[in-house]
Formats: sequence, structure tokens, C-alpha cells
Amino acid sequence: MAANKTTPTKMSVKTFIDLVPDQTKRSDAKALVRLMQKATGEKPRMWGPSIIGFGTYQYRYDSGREGNMPIVAFSPRKAATVLYNLKAGKNHEVLVPKLGKHTTGKGCIYIRRLADVDQTILEALIVNSVAAMRKKPELNKG
Repeated sequence: MAANKTTPTKMSVKTFIDLVPDQTKRSDAKALVRLMQKATGEKPRMWGPSIIGFGTYQYRYDSGREGNMPIVAFSPRKAATVLYNLKAGKNHEVLVPKLGKHTTGKGCIYIRRLADVDQTILEALIVNSVAAMRKKPELNKG
């Protein structure tokens, strides 16, 4: 079985953000760090080369594959900032449509700019997802 590519690294979150070429994405990343850190009470940590994550949970699929992932995370990519694991909380089906300008994938939300979304809704999505993830029995804060 292949090893998980998304694992914690020793790279500095500050250094990573400082290297983001687009000023708006860099400012958005700093704001998202503050927001997610407040919601989780966890320090930011780099996961792989480009994901900033908060907290840790352990997952195990029916196939036997298992590993650790951040409870919530984001990545300031060129096309959009990717928000990971914000659909885990209660009412996400109601909140996501109210978020503002975004697109979604299976488990991700994509935003171009933080200014395009409702900050209150975004914070509720983060807080609700963190609370839901922490209730899971397999959660492992590591």
C-alpha cells in the first residue's frame, strides 16, 4: 500500500506564506491562519509542501488504509485557495450555499479571495467542522 503523501513537515508556516507570490492570497492565508487557529486552539503546521493544517485526526478506510490528517486545513493555490474538511460539521448543507462566491469539490471548498465570502458563515463552517471532528471516536490529537 502506498504511503500517504500528505504528512506533517518541518517547514515553517510563516516562511511558506511569505513565499506565496500573490499579495492577496498571502494576506488571505494570514487571515485564515488566525481564523483556523482561533477555532481549533491549535498551532498551524505544514502538511506536505503546500497545505497548512490545524490539529490532527486519524482515519481508517474499510480497505485498511489509514493515516493522519489535519482536522481543518487550507492551501493557497494559484487558481484558488482550497479549504479542506469544512463540510464535516452540522448544518454545512445550509451554510455552504450562503458562503458567497465559491465552488466545491467532494470534500473541499474553493475560494478565489477571502473578500468574496461571508466571514461569519466561514467561521461557522470552521467551528462546526472542528466540533464534529472532535466528537469522532477515532480522533487522535497528535
